[in-house]
Amino acid sequence: MKIFIKNLLLALLVSTGLMAASGTHYVQILTADNTEGKITPKTIEATFEKAGFFINDNRDMNAPFVKNFKTTEFAVYNLFTVFKKDTVLALVKKYPNIGLFTPMSMSIYTRKGSQIISVANLSVPAMAKIMGIPENDVDLLAYGKLVQDTLRKALPNAKVETVVYKMKKAAGDLVSKATLTIPKGADWEEVKDDFEMNFEGELPGNDFIMAGFNDLNYDFEEAKFEAFNFYDVYSICNISVIYAVSKRHPEAGAFAPCSLYMYNKKGTNTIEMAFPSVYNWIASLAIEDKPSIEVLVAAQVKMELILEKLTKK
Repeated sequence: MKIFIKNLLLALLVSTGLMAASGTHYVQILTADNTEGKITPKTIEATFEKAGFFINDNRDMNAPFVKNFKTTEFAVYNLFTVFKKDTVLALVKKYPNIGLFTPMSMSIYTRKGSQIISVANLSVPAMAKIMGIPENDVDLLAYGKLVQDTLRKALPNAKVETVVYKMKKAAGDLVSKATLTIPKGADWEEVKDDFEMNFEGELPGNDFIMAGFNDLNYDFEEAKFEAFNFYDVYSICNISVIYAVSKRHPEAGAFAPCSLYMYNKKGTNTIEMAFPSVYNWIASLAIEDKPSIEVLVAAQVKMELILEKLTKK
């Protein structure tokens, strides 16, 4: 695997330097003066909750940064994950892969010595591109607008931060997918439970943590939408990845934790799963430094190998 990572790293370093730059940035950053300290991750969370969002997590990453790496670049660094249940319900009926962004991720950060607080999230065009759906979808556009409107309320007088880098063309697939076939005559619930138990067991030894879990199908069935036997979404985080990348690109939290969905549609014999690949990080943030790319590629390979191992059973 080390040889594979080394070769892939070399290819990425070469390709990202040669690819033509894209236009509008996919990661949006709002910054606000916070000299009085009135804006905090908790006040931002409260604003989203008031707007009708389900708060999945609002995790302070400084504690694990210090614990694992003995230092941090930030006075504040939180990974904030949210979604709106009614909007997700409307979108899943058209796009079953909405789980890629359910929850959607944001980073909330202030560098040490700064009085500026920032929040980064993915734009509608970014989500649409990764999901492979029309970016003019009415429900998706409304979702993106609500997120931005809520952020503006949470960060009064915020300004859009203009970054100096230019996006690159992705050097690999934007989404990594896997499929598990349910054997004929097998109970899908037993197959699901066995797979998820094994999947969760693989995470710690591969430097991943389960930062969250959502049973989306519970909400779907509550709303009388019964197309799935189950629809689960894991929020997966790799501390080494977000620590390494955030030092240069704190806005990388727009991609972390990573949402990995697993679902089985009624009438089918497969469990479909997918997660946004690290090529989104590398391309959208124009990452070119070797340490960041190396840790990203290593995490990508590890997750692909976990899914390959478990779906071959």
